[in-house]
Amino acid sequence: MRTTVLTVVAALAGAVLVSGPFAWAEPEPYLVGRGISDVTGPAAENGMMGYSKFDQKTTGIHQRLRSRAYVVVDRETNKRVAYVNADLAMIFRAVQEGVLDKLRARYGTTYTRENLLLSATHTHSGPGGYSHNLAYNLSILGMQPQALAAVVDGITESVVEAHEDLAPGSISLGFGELTNASVNRSRAAFDRNPDRGFFPQGIDPQMTVLKFRRSGADVGAISWFATHNTSVTNANTLITPDNKGYAAYQWEHDDEGVRYLDDAPGFVAAFPNTNAGDMSPNLNLKPGSGPTEDEWENARLIGERQNRKAQEVYRGPQAEVSGGVDHRMRFVDMSTVQVDGRYTTDGKPGTTCSGVVGASTIAGSVEDGPAIPGFSEGMQSPLKKLFEPLGVEVPQWLRDCQFPKASLVPTGLVAATPNVLPLQLVRIGQLHLVAVPGEVTITAGLRIRRSVAQELGVPVRNVLIQGYANDYSQYVTTPEEYDSQQYEGGSTLFGRNTTPAYQQEFGKLAASMRTGSALPAGPTPGKPPFTDINLQTGVVLDDKPADKKYGDVVSSPKSSYARGETVTAVFVTGHPKNNLHRNHTFLEVQRQVNGQWVRVADDGDWSTRYRWERVGIAFSNATTTWQIPADTPAGTYRIVHHGDEKSGWTGKITGFTGATAGFTVS
Repeated sequence: MRTTVLTVVAALAGAVLVSGPFAWAEPEPYLVGRGISDVTGPAAENGMMGYSKFDQKTTGIHQRLRSRAYVVVDRETNKRVAYVNADLAMIFRAVQEGVLDKLRARYGTTYTRENLLLSATHTHSGPGGYSHNLAYNLSILGMQPQALAAVVDGITESVVEAHEDLAPGSISLGFGELTNASVNRSRAAFDRNPDRGFFPQGIDPQMTVLKFRRSGADVGAISWFATHNTSVTNANTLITPDNKGYAAYQWEHDDEGVRYLDDAPGFVAAFPNTNAGDMSPNLNLKPGSGPTEDEWENARLIGERQNRKAQEVYRGPQAEVSGGVDHRMRFVDMSTVQVDGRYTTDGKPGTTCSGVVGASTIAGSVEDGPAIPGFSEGMQSPLKKLFEPLGVEVPQWLRDCQFPKASLVPTGLVAATPNVLPLQLVRIGQLHLVAVPGEVTITAGLRIRRSVAQELGVPVRNVLIQGYANDYSQYVTTPEEYDSQQYEGGSTLFGRNTTPAYQQEFGKLAASMRTGSALPAGPTPGKPPFTDINLQTGVVLDDKPADKKYGDVVSSPKSSYARGETVTAVFVTGHPKNNLHRNHTFLEVQRQVNGQWVRVADDGDWSTRYRWERVGIAFSNATTTWQIPADTPAGTYRIVHHGDEKSGWTGKITGFTGATAGFTVS
């Protein structure tokens, strides 16, 4: 009798009375949870990931980097997926393995490689050194354990928060088009594609938005759009999530009132990338140029355009998401794929090759950030022999397989870049995410999407490329684009048949999902050599002038300011590596309210900047700025700095806080 009563009560708890004593609505079909955490690594003297510049090292924070997570459970089958989008340049397998280890310790086998999708926004202005592959740590001067720990811990925290937040909810799906936030930066290569007519403007304008609701309230959104997260140039040394980070910040902070340092859960808005390999936000095809000539304003404007379009789609016509939750993942050795002729351009069987970096890779993308002088895009054979002495010898068979690439370094042969990669397909109702461990051009993405859609029997717009996912292996171009050897083609590691190979292999995942069958897990990738090399020095000690204390103000704000002006204060400080202050802050703007100081801004806000500077050998200063927003209430304010110093005698790290005198805003 007791079991029967409990069963009836549980059933009634999941139903909603809609009208009349006997009218019951269907329970919400999913459990939905969302979470957010801080993945900001070392804010000083850590090489930055994305532009491959040896002299681009962090010197502070413009805005903090965050990981946004969503867990969706099909209540009928109890299948689940955990989706993560983090303000990072890439996801590396070191991150995937680290997160899985931590989730396994907490939840057992609930989250696995199959149902956990990790993706990055592709900001080029964050700390690097969190890969196990030498090529991606090279300009960072090696593996940075502190950076890796920040990323792994922050992503794990966001998934845990989403897991603990699970509650009955509904999901809906909408589409729109955004045409003023991207431009094709590799038009010469794109125009070689016979199927380029699918994108008449040379861009992928599709904005795809998932809406999450619980108990009639909006709780989150994921808004996919293809554009590089490179509005901020390689001259910048402040940590920033760039345009996609601003889009998320504007929706969460400005529009929904989220305050990241508060414990209360709030709206979570992720802005992941799709097939953005040849999509630039620099609309004038120059670094930091377009729509304006100010890189920070460009990041804001391109981010705002994504946010406004996403909210338009979010609040417009939406289709209810229905159907199951499913996932498939297997490892594929992308260096040895035998490609069926139905995917190749000549109809004949083809093959992929072990990863090779081309001369065009070293040149960089002139539209978003040139790399090493003396190299240019489009470098091909027979010029390739001129550059091979600069790196490890490339065997003749590999040169032939990579033709017409000017092959420089056989990174796959020496495990500096991965050959064995995770390929994943995730389904949430009618939306399917093709998780590619690389940067896919829009036409390569279209071909992969079409192959998957055909296997599944769904519209192609319901299949998205989720780029920068689970690991990283540089670019994915079509064979026609590869032949032109622009930056993207030179950076396509596995040769001319890379996209056909992905079409075939993701097609296998789709067929498995359609039939409900299992696939072999594939080869298990090993740990690469040279994993723990680190040539970047750590913090030895901090020191200060004899007449100063840590936290002392050495340059004070004025006594009064008007809205729109910038407040600057300089403090005696210690090295930011002493304490990353994740989920906290190095600075606060505080307002006096009823005799109490109340935080109104921190180092995660668009209006603030925190800069660290070494003075001499061991002294350092922190410069904090606050550009007073136009809607700031009149009143008395102050700037507070939180820092930490390391003793040269004991190595002990001690926190401190300093504050300016009050100043008025009128």
